[in-house]
Amino acid sequence: MAETPPNISPGAVLPPKKETGKVQPKKETVRINLPPKPSAAPTIKLPTLPPGGPTGAPSAIPAPTPAPQAAAPRTTVAAPVAPARPAPVVPRHVAAAPALSGLDQILALAAGLAGLVAIGTVIWLMLIPTT
Repeated sequence: MAETPPNISPGAVLPPKKETGKVQPKKETVRINLPPKPSAAPTIKLPTLPPGGPTGAPSAIPAPTPAPQAAAPRTTVAAPVAPARPAPVVPRHVAAAPALSGLDQILALAAGLAGLVAIGTVIWLMLIPTT
């Protein structure tokens, strides 16, 4: 049976007993030196685009450079040179979507039907009168 002091009422709170014999170890503080945080993100330099744009096509037709003059006069007349045409633009080939197999079509139809059944069930449950 627990010992009760004679002058204390049964509902009173007793002060906690001091524990003797157990010594709490002293906690030590350890400091760790961390490197400083960077103040800003490093700057990334992007390459500049060529004057023709990302495709590399020239922006304008370059002017023809004059040929060096020969010391002797020419006796023949050259045919006029047609201006250079830019290369025709070829449309990019877009790959067609792969065809659905029969199993994929059946699974898609089953998923759609299950969704419709779920919506119908919710509406049916909402319409049931509750009393």
